[in-house]
Amino acid sequence: MRLPLATLLQIIVALVVAGCVSTRPAPVSERTPPPRKAAPAAPVVAAKPAPPVRPAEAKGDTYTVKPGDTLYSIALEHGLDYRELAIWNGIDNPSALRVGQQLRVIPPASAVVTAPLKGPSGTVQATPLGGAPAASPSASPAAPAPPGSAVVITEPRGVRVPYSDQALAQVGKPDAAAAPAPRAEAPRADGPGEAARGPDDLDWSWPVKGTVIGTFNDSTSKGIAIAGKPGQPVLASAPGRVIFSGTGIRGFGKLIVIKHNNTYLSVYAHNSELSVKEGQNVAKGQKIAEMGSTDADRVKLHFEIRRFGKPVDPMKLLPAG
Repeated sequence: MRLPLATLLQIIVALVVAGCVSTRPAPVSERTPPPRKAAPAAPVVAAKPAPPVRPAEAKGDTYTVKPGDTLYSIALEHGLDYRELAIWNGIDNPSALRVGQQLRVIPPASAVVTAPLKGPSGTVQATPLGGAPAASPSASPAAPAPPGSAVVITEPRGVRVPYSDQALAQVGKPDAAAAPAPRAEAPRADGPGEAARGPDDLDWSWPVKGTVIGTFNDSTSKGIAIAGKPGQPVLASAPGRVIFSGTGIRGFGKLIVIKHNNTYLSVYAHNSELSVKEGQNVAKGQKIAEMGSTDADRVKLHFEIRRFGKPVDPMKLLPAG
């Protein structure tokens, strides 16, 4: 059976179209876009540290002058030498204080601490204030450093050794040179009621021989009163330096003040004669004055011991008897 030509052509076209439809499409591959580069983080700006507080800005470092105050009385109340107090505050005339005036009662900052210097070899050098850096250590023995100069410590140094039972045992042995010395017990004060002593505590002695006629109460009496005879020697109760000798504090008469160390002062008032001058060093038991009745109703010695300027009961520090 023959098909007409037109029908044959239609069949051929249909087959071609069917073949095109059945052709598999090309595979599609998913492409992941490259990751975006993260934007650089903004640099973190460190907060500026607060400026250090200078000693003069701390609470309690200044004193406001009140009516009746003198440079000498202010210095005594704070355990200071009145000359140091005058220098710190630029005072030329001690009698020129004004009520309401602010006075510095601590020394001004006189040194600045900086980071240690490093030399060419990387070693740390100590540099004294106002001086040159200390010399680098050398292999040869160095001459002793003069007093006050900086010293660079380079010994001891660590040494590595191979592991062994002997080395382990050696490490376990205590180093006699490095072992701390046995701790000695602090001696106790002679006076009643005193605990272990501190490094600035002293062996006090009685300034005069006599009867105690006035006791300490920290309000109306900041010391003790000892009766005596006119001209009787007044002795330094402990070694120290005379920081006041004269008059100038109302109610004390002729007065001696001795600074013994950074902690203690002693006060000797109502004397008739003064035997020592300001700036003079005195020994324990040395005569410093003669008993009298200046600014007092009778011959007596008003005696005080002050710790950091604050009066304490002398009877707790003086030996019994």
